[in-house]
Amino acid sequence: MQNFGRILVAIGLMGWAALVTAHAADGGRVQALKITVLSTMLADGDELGEWGFAALVEADGHRILFDTGAKTDVVLRNARSLGVDLSTVPDVILSHSHWDHTGGFMTLRKSVMEKTPAALARTHVGEGIFLPRSSSVPRVKDLSMVALKGEYEATGGKFVSHAQPVQLYPGVWLTGPVPRKYPERNWSGSRLVTTSTGEAEDNLPEDMALVLDTAQGLVVLTGCGHAGVINTIEHARTAVRPVRVHALIGGVHLFNAKEDTLKWTAEKLRGFGLDHLLGAHCTGIEVVYRLRADLGLDRAHAVVAAVGAKFELGRGLDPRTIAK
Repeated sequence: MQNFGRILVAIGLMGWAALVTAHAADGGRVQALKITVLSTMLADGDELGEWGFAALVEADGHRILFDTGAKTDVVLRNARSLGVDLSTVPDVILSHSHWDHTGGFMTLRKSVMEKTPAALARTHVGEGIFLPRSSSVPRVKDLSMVALKGEYEATGGKFVSHAQPVQLYPGVWLTGPVPRKYPERNWSGSRLVTTSTGEAEDNLPEDMALVLDTAQGLVVLTGCGHAGVINTIEHARTAVRPVRVHALIGGVHLFNAKEDTLKWTAEKLRGFGLDHLLGAHCTGIEVVYRLRADLGLDRAHAVVAAVGAKFELGRGLDPRTIAK
């Protein structure tokens, strides 16, 4: 049975590769889009909040899980509470290696693989995600992502590593690792990463975002935006299309940013013509309010994300009761 499941996964991967090849240069636009938050700190109803992030992306019939939250079972429980079926989701994206985006990964895969072997069986990551990191124990490397890789592949799952921007489906893009044009320091600075040239400060070189190309503009989904939200958006506009940013959704790691950083970020976002902001996770609650004011947006267009909050193309934001 396990070998049969692996055959089904392999067939699905070949189909995906053919689809990407066929549409790599067609300039497709996403027509129908819904993004539902499955993990963040704020929650109401029966859902659970946590320091983490995950979201389900539904674009023209394609379903993608973006990050998997922090605790092993929170995204699974929230999905069930919200009536979200993850057994029909083939693709996972891990925006970067941090525990609060990868914690639910194996629980989710194991929850669906017996019923649907191809569910959550293809995971997209940025180049560098499996590099050894320093740990809290001196002279001991953190190889947790390497261990996760082995555990996942043992279930028949496959990692797809990206070094450059790639179109997964028509109008659905991954940025790949984001160039650091501006000196945005959206990471803790307390760890080291071992590369081919030696040890360096771990600035999360693998950090990447998902970009949905729509007639209204780009919709940018970030996990933490450790590469910098402005670096990420500029890279997206270069890789996909140099158009306005219709929506920015997810975490952008500004919760402890200084005033001059917030002002500069708001000025840049205003220049992108940002229409909607759904700030989750490490964005910071007060920061969302500050950006809302600086961008001249109202409560219908800039809100703090709660578990179950949605962005839908043509309808805008549904923040849920607690975030209104």
